[in-house]
Amino acid sequence: MNSIPTTEHVLLHYGIALGLGLLIGAERERRKGVGQTRSPAGIRTFAICSLMGAVSLNLGGPVLLATVLVSVAALLVMSYRLTQESDPGLTTEAVLLLTLLLGSLAMREPTLASGLAVMVTILLTIRAPLHRFVSTILSETELNDALIFGAAALVVLPLAPDQYLGPFDALNPRTIWKIVLLILSISAIGYILLRVIGPRFGLPIAGLVSGFVSSAATIGAMGTRAAQEPSLVGAAVAGAVLSTVATVLQMAVVLQATSQSLLTALWVSLVCAGVTATVYGVIFTLKSIRQQVPNAPEVGTPFSIQTALVFAATLAAVMLFAAALQQWMGTTGVIAAAAMGGFVDTHSAAVSVASLVAAGKLTTDEAVLPVLAGLTTNTVTKIVVAVFAGDRRFVGAIIPGLLLVILAAWIGASFAL
Repeated sequence: MNSIPTTEHVLLHYGIALGLGLLIGAERERRKGVGQTRSPAGIRTFAICSLMGAVSLNLGGPVLLATVLVSVAALLVMSYRLTQESDPGLTTEAVLLLTLLLGSLAMREPTLASGLAVMVTILLTIRAPLHRFVSTILSETELNDALIFGAAALVVLPLAPDQYLGPFDALNPRTIWKIVLLILSISAIGYILLRVIGPRFGLPIAGLVSGFVSSAATIGAMGTRAAQEPSLVGAAVAGAVLSTVATVLQMAVVLQATSQSLLTALWVSLVCAGVTATVYGVIFTLKSIRQQVPNAPEVGTPFSIQTALVFAATLAAVMLFAAALQQWMGTTGVIAAAAMGGFVDTHSAAVSVASLVAAGKLTTDEAVLPVLAGLTTNTVTKIVVAVFAGDRRFVGAIIPGLLLVILAAWIGASFAL
């Protein structure tokens, strides 16, 4: 009686193996070409290879699977040598071997095998746009920065100790580096979106996206643009204020990663600030919606090892300073440290406070004021940047917006407490 469900189970897995072979094979069939130079593997070959992988693993285990894999690889080598194309490539041959392995995987992990088959098919389908992206769109600098980020995420992060170290037990290397990676990831998303959007949607959207790279730098760039082209002052103000929306969103993300309880205590404040910035920015956007923008503001590069190291050093310094003042002066010292750190970067100040909460050295209620203090002093930094970068019209419009945003944050916090 128990053999029937088992048989049905095995047949289902064979069906999945056949299906993924047909899926990948259908894509290869469309590209195999015609005549003497056509590829030797089409939809039938891929489907059969997938079933071969399933049958060999089911009948003989890993040993038979390895034997079949080597045999198929030998046949592919012979076929490759007989191909007369000037540039035959190895994609089809490599995918055929992978299909065989996916067929065997379907006998044990059918869901995983199916998902991988879909991913492989997608990669094969987007061959032309993928090649065009790598060769013509992706710059060498962007590729190098991506490699730096990969090393930071896959090499440095696993090696970072996950414990509090240093004076006052204030520094957790794993937490610091996670936040660094998080900020760089958000910056990269903003960079990519800005490259995709370009100048088509004007300065307001470009300002919002650029804010994920640096809100203060965006405000400076918008001020310079407004001074150079007075007709764009409305759009520049909209982009500058909307960049603070990115600051609020980043704040929510880093608090979520560091202290969920502190984010819960501050969510009303962050929502009020974000909504105020959005409304103010939208008002100026509507006023300038018909203005044409010749160029999008420059945002630099998506990743930078210098930026990562400076941010990590700033974050560590603020965390150490906050822990020291908290031990010497209590909550008042944390507020002072966060306020001073906010002049440089509001997110590092918020993370330092959230880390104290996560370590049990500070209560959630006690942490609200320091975070708001850092957000306030960061607003002062933005105002100073706007004054030095923009003209009187820009400054007269941006300062009320920034003050309304920080006021909304404090009002929201008063309702939450």
